[in-house]
Amino acid sequence: MSTLAIIPGMQGQGEVLLVIFIILLLFGAKKLPDLSRSLGKSLGEFKKGQREGAEPDEKDIVETKKITDADEQDKKDA
Repeated sequence: MSTLAIIPGMQGQGEVLLVIFIILLLFGAKKLPDLSRSLGKSLGEFKKGQREGAEPDEKDIVETKKITDADEQDKKDA
């Protein structure tokens, strides 16, 4: 398997070069640095959002504690 085969199902370097050539034709050489830069920023923001989404916020922790405390108080009153 080729080290350039980044897309599953692609067998060799010829296919990768073909895809790169098609991208060059579609967007042009002047647009490629801007496209790759924006793609990199988007990927970085996505990863940052994933990390932040995995950790609970302080607000969520406080609200959960309030609900739990209120439920415990209701059980004691009943």
